[in-house]
Amino acid sequence: MITLDGSYGEGGGALVRTALALSTMTGKECLIKNIRAGRPNPGLKAQHLQAIQALQQICKAETNPIELGSMELHYRPGKVKAGIYHIDIGTAGSISLLLQALVLPCMFAPNKVTLIVKGGTCGKWQAPVEYLQNILLPFLQRFVEKIDVKIIKRGYFPVGGGEVKIEIKPQVSSDDPAVISLFCNSLPKYHFEKQGKLEQIRGIVNVSSDLQEKEVAERIKHAAEVGLREFEVPKTIRVEYSNTFSTGGEIVLWGVFSGGAFSENSDATLFMGSSALVEKAKKSEEIGKDAAKQLAEEINSGYPIDPYLADQLIPFMALLPGSVINTRKITDHTLTNIYVTEQFLPVGFKIGKNMIMVVGK
Repeated sequence: MITLDGSYGEGGGALVRTALALSTMTGKECLIKNIRAGRPNPGLKAQHLQAIQALQQICKAETNPIELGSMELHYRPGKVKAGIYHIDIGTAGSISLLLQALVLPCMFAPNKVTLIVKGGTCGKWQAPVEYLQNILLPFLQRFVEKIDVKIIKRGYFPVGGGEVKIEIKPQVSSDDPAVISLFCNSLPKYHFEKQGKLEQIRGIVNVSSDLQEKEVAERIKHAAEVGLREFEVPKTIRVEYSNTFSTGGEIVLWGVFSGGAFSENSDATLFMGSSALVEKAKKSEEIGKDAAKQLAEEINSGYPIDPYLADQLIPFMALLPGSVINTRKITDHTLTNIYVTEQFLPVGFKIGKNMIMVVGK
């Protein structure tokens, strides 16, 4: 059994989510102690309990008795089963964060897995579903026959009520780590050392319909376009108003690059992104400006992988030893995910100032 210190590194929920994903994929039991020990409200949060409940559906996982605030989790995964699973977070809790615990093991299920998840599609301290959809998923396509995310309904804080459908059709179906390793060794490695050429900027501004009269989305879009004037490429930022239970919204932007290395001998399209939330205390123009400023910083850095994406890629990089990525900043979240991943998989990571490389142990 693998034992993890839940207070390691940034000591947050990412450690729990990554451990659940890798434990389920590898079939290895894990014990997490001191969960979120350094946080103002330590222990398991509602989102972790929802992830565990979802995995109990998907793989018949078992745990010690747990509740909100539990400081210790003994997790025993079963075998992932194909099928359609309905998961209701019940609040505006993050759909994207929940999926961090589910997507990886479902990629090697016996057959197609469909997850229909209700909750929040965006919010503070979480990636919007559009980030998952347009920036992360292209990097995961090589592992599966199909992975697709559809936003059925948007849900904002505090009520939520959003709904997202995720379909995953595996290329290889196995719960044997040796079989998974053999398959992954045949795939192109991640080799993202250069940014490539910026070809276009895309984005979406999605806002609750009660803000349409004030043209909130259009004002956010315009401010973002002004903030990105320095980049002489086509810009396509879509505006969308939705009927939602709560007032809110967001802007998500992403740059599209060509010529970024896909493997040592080929090129690929790369994506990096930014986002900003609609908030009562912020003018629409400030929201658009903030998102544009974030994206401009990433583009001007010259690095191919934005820091949030680097953090998300760690478990998938570990399946492709020899992979290397460069990123503007190696965050505490990234270091925490490396710590967890090294416990479950027979790999190590070499870390430089801006470089992360996977090597065999």
